[in-house]
Order: sequence, then structure tokens, then C-alpha cells
Amino acid sequence: MSNQPIPLRKALASFDALWSPRIVTRVNDYDVRIANVRGEHIWHAHDDTDEFFLVLDGELHISLREPEGERTVVLPQGTVFTVPRGTEHKPSAPFGAAILMFEPTGTPTVGDRHDEIPDHVDATTGHTLNA
Repeated sequence: MSNQPIPLRKALASFDALWSPRIVTRVNDYDVRIANVRGEHIWHAHDDTDEFFLVLDGELHISLREPEGERTVVLPQGTVFTVPRGTEHKPSAPFGAAILMFEPTGTPTVGDRHDEIPDHVDATTGHTLNA
């Protein structure tokens, strides 16, 4: 990892793939990941870890399936939200967004349980495949 400051705008501009997080640094056993997102991701859940989101730019929507029913939280730029472990969720960004996530090293983007993964997404990493 770098021992220099990391300009997040520059890091985000260095790749075009959507829903394909890149690790910018590590904190103990956690990855700090950034991603450019637009459209919808898939329904998924992380059984053993919470998932932290910080919206750097744009607006992120996170639909949640909770015991009380389904709801969607809307996160404008500069807001944070933590999805509790085991909660099925589906992030989306109708107009695009840049996000930062904080999660244990090795956490798959598509979670431990998920809907069918589209052909254009790598089932192991959750990264969008090049066409």
C-alpha cells in the first residue's frame, strides 16, 4: 500500500468498468474499495459481515429485504449507510454514482448468497467483464 495520500477522483477516473470495485488501500484486515456505478447491481447478502457505503458523488439507492418488508434507502452525495450482515440488498444508481466501500479483505462483491449473475459479470469477483 502507498504511504502517500491517494486522490480518490484520480483513482476513480483511472477505470471505466461499472460495479467493479478497486482496492485503494487497506486498514488492518479491511479493504477500502471505490467503484463507479450506474444502473442496477444484483440482490445479494453477506452472511458474515456488514457492508459500509459512502457516496462520493451522485446518488446511490439501496433496496433492502428486511423482516418488516422491503424498503429502499436513498443516499445522496456525502452520506453513509451500513447494510447489516445477512440482509439481502440491491444497490442501484439510476443516474450514476461514485462510491467507497469498507469491508473485510476478500469479501466478494456479489456476496455469499445472490441472484443469478448476468453473463457480463465475473461470478468470482463481481467485476464487469470487458466486452
